[in-house]
Amino acid sequence: MSTSEFSTLDAAGVDQIRESKTARLDMSSGKLEKAAVRVTEDSYGPEINTRDSGKIKLTIVAPSGEITGETDRIRLNTTNKRPDFSEVTYFLTAGSPDEYFELIRDGVARYGIDADSAERWIAGAQRDPERKTDFSITSGTSTGLDVNYDLRYDGGKDTQVIIVHVRPTD
Repeated sequence: MSTSEFSTLDAAGVDQIRESKTARLDMSSGKLEKAAVRVTEDSYGPEINTRDSGKIKLTIVAPSGEITGETDRIRLNTTNKRPDFSEVTYFLTAGSPDEYFELIRDGVARYGIDADSAERWIAGAQRDPERKTDFSITSGTSTGLDVNYDLRYDGGKDTQVIIVHVRPTD
């Protein structure tokens, strides 16, 4: 049982995330420290995948506000020499173009992602609904963290993906 409001990333913590379908990570200092999530300094950290059992409600507490999403995959990027994680990556999915565009616009409003870049991309996708494209929108930093939406869109597929990268701003 966790004694903190925040998730840990040791084996027991990952099991709890998978079971409860919730993860709450503390990046309020601008970083996610390995020691704070109970992983060793030389650890690479886990990848949490629940594709077969439903989505995780993820909350990342930032210096200014929160970053939230429902995802079936969370990755933590680091090296065995860093005391923290260089990036938390998670995946948002949408079952229709309109739902996808709504997710993008939500990121613009909530995280300060570049609105002009987002709207230009959306307009292009609306003009050519069958297009296939990979596009990274200019990051937003309104939460005190760098939040990047990496769009993976294929109009011929039923599910569209946004890879969300959350990094320290320094």
